[in-house]
Amino acid sequence: MASGFFAVLDDISMLMDDVASLSKIATKKTAGILGDDLAVNAEKATGFIASRELPVLWAIIKGSFLNKLIILPIAFLLSAFLPVAITIILLIGGIYLAYEGAEKVIAYVFGHPKNAPLNETGPVSAKDLPELEEKKIRQAIVTDFILSVEIVIIALSTVVGQPLLAQIMVVSLIAVLATIGVYGIVALIVRMDDYGCRLIKWQDGDNGWSDRVGRFLIRALPWVIKGLSVIGTLALLLVSGGIFSHNVAWLHGLFPQAPSLLWDFVLGLVIGSVAVLGLRLLKRLFKKDKE
Repeated sequence: MASGFFAVLDDISMLMDDVASLSKIATKKTAGILGDDLAVNAEKATGFIASRELPVLWAIIKGSFLNKLIILPIAFLLSAFLPVAITIILLIGGIYLAYEGAEKVIAYVFGHPKNAPLNETGPVSAKDLPELEEKKIRQAIVTDFILSVEIVIIALSTVVGQPLLAQIMVVSLIAVLATIGVYGIVALIVRMDDYGCRLIKWQDGDNGWSDRVGRFLIRALPWVIKGLSVIGTLALLLVSGGIFSHNVAWLHGLFPQAPSLLWDFVLGLVIGSVAVLGLRLLKRLFKKDKE
């Protein structure tokens, strides 16, 4: 009886060792997409009035955890019984990410459409703020869902052939750490100005070290937000282009001499631009039919 108990403990210990080593490998492989996830979601979670920043971020975090609860069991089932479906889902998600990135590039170059319902870059009336907030939360959760699929699939690819329990533990751990890590850093970013104000008020006097650091944080926040907007857009295009170049064989070998990052960016921009123009054309056709 005692020997059986210690055998079980030994099996558990071996399993945990395997999970730890596989988690390290999975973390390294997903590091790139986690960086893109951070840039995209930080950009999505900024731009709200100060009193609403943390409630909005909490709503996105809850949506992110719900995304993982939906994605993980489906990913394990598809990986076991219908692996081709994972590639199809990734490609559909890639089109959405490319659309979002290209839409921002087109809006920057040519300006926003005249019939845009809400101009997120310009002044917004008080009555439109709840609608804008809800819209950005939905966009952030949808984008998080697609990036989460990519993270889960990459993590899952590192544990193929391992026992099912080890696969579940490793991929689930990566998924949870991704949400906590990414949104923990996002929370620090969006509250930079608040931390700056607290440092300025912390000590008496006008030019102590806390005052200088506080003023730096306050002045840096707008630049950080602008930088995140640019980096987030680039990340959307790079991730979407990478999805297509890694999962469509003829695209991967189309320009073998081109740097992979440049090719992923161009591919994401082209696919996204086609998606944007196609959607606008469909909207015009539906509008004409209604008239």
